[in-house]
Amino acid sequence: MTLEIISASEILFKGEATLVTLPGEMGAFTVLKNHASIISVLVPGKILYRSPDGHEETIQVKGGIADVDNNVISVCIY
Repeated sequence: MTLEIISASEILFKGEATLVTLPGEMGAFTVLKNHASIISVLVPGKILYRSPDGHEETIQVKGGIADVDNNVISVCIY
């Protein structure tokens, strides 16, 4: 999957991920390969993503929006 995390001022991450957990408005949710299309509002919390080599990173966010479609996860945060 391709993950893009952007803010108004910079690209925080753009690359491949095998797992992404997002702080959705109705609760945290995890996206894996071939996930159904979804658009979600994000609330304060952490985005966790795992690279293909197994390394995990987290980014603290105040909120934003996430779009998942055709193995591309686009996240705009503030």
